[in-house]
This record gives sequence, C-alpha cells and structure tokens, in this order.
Amino acid sequence: MLAVLYVLLLSSLQSLASSSSSSSSPTYASRLSSLPSSSIYDVLKTHGLPMGLLPKGVKEFRFLESGQFEVHLNQACNAKFENELHYDQNISGMISYGQIGALSGISAQDLFLWFPVREIHVDVPSSGIIYFDVGVVSKQFSLSLFETPPDCMAVSSDNLKELVSEMVSEIKSEVLEDWIDQ
Repeated sequence: MLAVLYVLLLSSLQSLASSSSSSSSPTYASRLSSLPSSSIYDVLKTHGLPMGLLPKGVKEFRFLESGQFEVHLNQACNAKFENELHYDQNISGMISYGQIGALSGISAQDLFLWFPVREIHVDVPSSGIIYFDVGVVSKQFSLSLFETPPDCMAVSSDNLKELVSEMVSEIKSEVLEDWIDQ
C-alpha cells in the first residue's frame, strides 16, 4: 500500500513539475527557442527593426520576454553611415515593435560632437525612415542604411587619440577658414 502511494505521489510531482515549467514563466532557453533563430539580428527583424542597427561581431546577447536586451561585443567600435556611430562594448535597452527605448551604449556623431542615442524607432515602415533620438533632437535616416550589420572599426585608446586629433584638426581648419573669410 505504501509503495502505491509513493508511486502516485511521485507521478503527481512529475506532472506538476512538467506543467509548471511550461506555464507562464518559461525559461530563458525556451524563450530564445521560440524565436526563428537565436541571433540578436533575428530579434530585431521580428520586432520590425533593421538588422544593421547593431554591428557585426556580437559576442553574446540576452533577450527577455519583457523586451529587455543586452548585447556584448568583443570590443567598443565605430561604424560609418551618413554619420558615425559608436558602439560601447556593452549595449542594452528595451525592444518593442518598431522601437528600441531606454537605450544605452550607442552614441551618434553630429557636428564633431558625440550624443548618446536614447531611442531608435520606425514610425511607418513603408516610409523608409528611421529616427534616432539623442535627447534634444531626433535625427532621421534612410532605413536602407541599416539593412545589414555594419563592419565596425575597433576603438582602442590609440584609435581614440587618433580620432580626437583628427577632429581637433578639422575644427581648427574650419575656424581658420571662417576667420579668413571675414
């Protein structure tokens, strides 16, 4: 009799465990396996965003059902579009359909200044326009610029010194040209 109760209890526990693991709180692995493929680029496509928002060289990523994501690159890098984008080694934010909010780890260069990109969104996909919100301004770009993940030039301290030096030289020459024109 005790053996029968033991078997019934054991089978009840097994069925309870299997039903609770497939209920409302799926594991990270099952959340990823429900995606067409387990790449961050597929996550972007599934959410109506172009794959080229993130560069090549993603080492690992984490995407939660809530939309929260983290991307880890091998190293910080810069990519050139119409403007230059800087990607930190770690990027995070919240993905929902057509937008990435609470973004950190991406900066955009405009007029020799770097601005942190806080949000990226596509209002109407058929418009072919994507917007980058840098706080005070929202910059628009052609969606076609972001069709494929860009190559990204690694940014080391030597590269950074070179970039700053180049930017200072450009600013000096523009100031000098303006002064001569007056």
